[in-house]
Amino acid sequence: MDKLKENSKYKTIGEVAKILELFNKKKGSLSTHTIRFWEKEFKQIKPRIFSGNRRYYDENSINILKKIKYLLKDKGMTLNGVKKVLNSNDSDIDELYNTSINQKNIIKSKLINIKNIIKEFKN
Repeated sequence: MDKLKENSKYKTIGEVAKILELFNKKKGSLSTHTIRFWEKEFKQIKPRIFSGNRRYYDENSINILKKIKYLLKDKGMTLNGVKKVLNSNDSDIDELYNTSINQKNIIKSKLINIKNIIKEFKN
């Protein structure tokens, strides 16, 4: 297990929940059960299971989970719709997803700049 943690290409289910920003709104805790549910629904997610039945996710699985979250939560697709998209190997979804991520990063960067300008203005 020490070798596993040294090699940062694997993430625990809790770390993946943080990356995906999956939180239980009522409790304010990480929502790892969503990832476990998606594992059952989508055969493309293949975590490595090591001692103690702990799940570890590689970069490919994390990217698939990001796409699933994007399609379900941001685009409002159904589980069956997302399954069809993932099974189709359609590169359009990758382009759409990557464009959306880039737009979010640009907006985040602009908001950080605005925040810094406001801080400077207050001082």
